[in-house]
Amino acid sequence: MGVPDTRYAITPDGVHLAYQAVGEGPIDLVWQYDLIFGNVEDMWETVTGDWLRELSSFTRLILHDRRGTGLSSRNVPPPDLETRVADLGAILDAVGSERPVLGGYGDGAASNVLFAASRPDRVHSLVWDGPAPRTTWAPDFPWGTGQDLVERVVEATAELWGTEMYGPAIAELEAEDGIDLPPELVAMMGRLSRHTATPDVAVTIQRIWNETDIRAILPSVSAPTLLLAYDGSGDYVASLMPNAEVRRLRDPWSDTEAMGPMREWLGVPPPTPDPDRVLSTVLFTDIVGSTERLVELGDARYRSLIARHDERAHIEIERHRGRFIDSAGDGIFATFDGPARAVRCALAINRSIHDLGIQIRAGVHTGEVELDGDAVRGFAVHVGARVASLAGPSGVLVSQTVKDLVAGSGLTFEDAGEHELKGVPDRVHLYGVVS
Repeated sequence: MGVPDTRYAITPDGVHLAYQAVGEGPIDLVWQYDLIFGNVEDMWETVTGDWLRELSSFTRLILHDRRGTGLSSRNVPPPDLETRVADLGAILDAVGSERPVLGGYGDGAASNVLFAASRPDRVHSLVWDGPAPRTTWAPDFPWGTGQDLVERVVEATAELWGTEMYGPAIAELEAEDGIDLPPELVAMMGRLSRHTATPDVAVTIQRIWNETDIRAILPSVSAPTLLLAYDGSGDYVASLMPNAEVRRLRDPWSDTEAMGPMREWLGVPPPTPDPDRVLSTVLFTDIVGSTERLVELGDARYRSLIARHDERAHIEIERHRGRFIDSAGDGIFATFDGPARAVRCALAINRSIHDLGIQIRAGVHTGEVELDGDAVRGFAVHVGARVASLAGPSGVLVSQTVKDLVAGSGLTFEDAGEHELKGVPDRVHLYGVVS
């Protein structure tokens, strides 16, 4: 499927809202994302594309760009929550949707919740992916982000939005909050941001959401609600809603894991294909202090440095009989059918880039992955990325599983203790590679 046709709905105040309606399923499903996925045509060409194509195979999927962003009218002020609710009503009227399922992620779900509370006659049910009724930490909402980090994200948006530096900068800040963005998303965030909004609009929308707290209206939502949760916030949100059901998931970027509960919720039988699942060792690396080096060197010199880093990493991956999967501009993701080779490859990459004046951190984990064409997904991928984020400069961390599997290989380790990895139910014992 290519990019669906884009049409326009006109609001009572004359704003043109870009929307798409694709698929012929018996269920109307409106899906809203947060700001970075703010262009309905770009959505199909990013990490969200497979998810949207799958949804449109069994629903009539309805997407739209909020006013001030994407392909909608840009010459208007960024919308507050009340305006977004009114605009959602205009979209439903334009496509003739009487009582759709409203689904969304991040601040994209906030308008769904307010719409459901104020217009229960127009909503069949809700699906809330990653339920977060507010952004910032509070004594009674410990899942929020600290105020200092929230402000640093806004500052990075003001300074770097629309540039190729934006993705790596945001990824580094998100990592401080225990969130690992997919490398393919990070690599596209510069272009996505340019196609979504101007920097001033992006900052305003971020500040609006950072100041929003929708907890007070949750008890008023009578519509049945499915919460796809990755931490304890799902149970907390469910306690505030009269008809909410929580499904705890492990990998926030796994379409396969989330699609099962979605189909069950919407009453659609699961597909019959049996995806390939294999045991694999995943290796993630990340350049330490990449944003600072980018600012120090400038775009051209930094791109040259990254190209040399990537070339040497590819050589070592091939030499250790691994498979390169993806890169995000400041790191790589590769898989191996032997854990010892993955560990040795990480050490070799560290040595090979020493003269470039940069350092990497690396993480290695072994587990079952799902093969989907050239893509590799699954819980083991999620764990491997989080292990890498905890490694120090020039350090290689491995999970207990890897250490147990390489006994007799000659590799030596030091105990790095037990750690809580976000989205991982149990504490994970990690080890640092000595040699």
